[in-house]
Amino acid sequence: MRRSRTVDAAVGAPPSDGEEMERAVLVYTTYPSVVEAEQAGRAIVARRLAACVNILPGMVSHYWWQGAIERGEEAVMIIKTRAALAEEVRAAVKAGHSYTTPSILVLPIEGGDPDYLRWIFAATEGANCE
Repeated sequence: MRRSRTVDAAVGAPPSDGEEMERAVLVYTTYPSVVEAEQAGRAIVARRLAACVNILPGMVSHYWWQGAIERGEEAVMIIKTRAALAEEVRAAVKAGHSYTTPSILVLPIEGGDPDYLRWIFAATEGANCE
């Protein structure tokens, strides 16, 4: 059985005949509350911009902000998507975020279980990129 070029690329196989490699990525961000993270995450998944979001409550951050060291309790969100949607995900996170400068980092995935990667690509087909 031949895997799709998307899954081949995601697990490191070279594209054939000049095809563009599609890759899976993780988008890391944080929110000030689980409630805000859940609202944002559900909207991102509903638009098919991501196959899944994981929300991890209870993180403590220490960081510089406006000349002082701050402490905050936050919820981490890890967004599983395809590289082609990373900019749309970034824009969606930023547009609805309560922070002035939210943490939004796109992290490449170097490989993974082919069936899981296939699921990420299938779940994000037909993304609503408005």
